[in-house]
Amino acid sequence: MSIRIVLADDQPLVRSGLRVLMADHPDLEVVGEAATGDEAVRLAEELAPDVVVMDIRMPGTDGIEATRRITAGPTAARVLVLTTFDEDDHVYGALRAGAGGFVVKDMALDDILGAIRVVAAGDALIAPGVTRRLIADFVGRPATAPERRVRRLAGITEREREVLALVGRGRSNTEIAEDLVITVATTKSHVSRLLTKLGARDRVQLVITAYETGLVEPY
Repeated sequence: MSIRIVLADDQPLVRSGLRVLMADHPDLEVVGEAATGDEAVRLAEELAPDVVVMDIRMPGTDGIEATRRITAGPTAARVLVLTTFDEDDHVYGALRAGAGGFVVKDMALDDILGAIRVVAAGDALIAPGVTRRLIADFVGRPATAPERRVRRLAGITEREREVLALVGRGRSNTEIAEDLVITVATTKSHVSRLLTKLGARDRVQLVITAYETGLVEPY
């Protein structure tokens, strides 16, 4: 079955370019286009896509607010933010709004399409540049009190701490399995338990937790 996609970007050339490029991939189907955040929310509700590829800077309701409304609404659509990293000061806000992934427009097409597939599968993906921005944000914050860090991580095993640290460093399940010499299936089980124990919505929130608790130090 194909992944149903809504493209939300105020630039028609960006939308048409992505649509043409995706036409060569039978597992990807563009079912709608939106030029504003309000249109993106409406199409997400009407068309029930698997993924909304969302720009952040759009007229009226921006991509952050649109992401918040989509992820808080009745639709099961996931949001992948596709933005111009160097010009955007709102990446962290969109992450808090519930976006399942972040890619930048100057990434290779195959990486962008791969990110759509990852997010559609219920996982999360953060582009390296966006990860650096996230880390820089934490560098500028007051340190979390040690006792609070301990409370946040209470109830997880030592192995789960190791997995969480590697997730925080942006490692994939396959890479984590190789690092810890365990199977990919076991890695997925650890990640699933971490999501439940820490009350995290997705892998992106696990990355946030890894930094907020000091389990992973900014570099």
